[in-house]
Amino acid sequence: MKLDDVFGIHEQALKLRARRGEVLAANLANADTPGYKARDIDFQNVLQAQVKDGGHIRLTATSPGHIAPDLDPTAAAHMLYRVPSQPSLDGNTVEAEREQMAFSANSFQYQASLRFLDGRIKSLLTAIKGN
Repeated sequence: MKLDDVFGIHEQALKLRARRGEVLAANLANADTPGYKARDIDFQNVLQAQVKDGGHIRLTATSPGHIAPDLDPTAAAHMLYRVPSQPSLDGNTVEAEREQMAFSANSFQYQASLRFLDGRIKSLLTAIKGN
């Protein structure tokens, strides 16, 4: 049994959603900072870049004793600047309502991935214990 098959894409999605939550929180924290440029991670493109072989994510071994995912959501290619619908005079591009909505949606999707992984782990434990 391969862990790639057991947990599927949700393990990587969880890590990526956590990082996206940090980026969105930084945007909200800097809503009043003059010149601050709001950023976001293009979740779909980052995850699609990781999906290979018909929907499976390959894990990359970094050393004989480790297995780590080949996912770097902080890479410059994945971090995008938001284009504001109403630019402010001080150069800040954070739109609080938009950021709050994106943060809430990301949190909901993070919880969904957690619940999926929790269900998978419980299923594995049931199969191992036989209860």
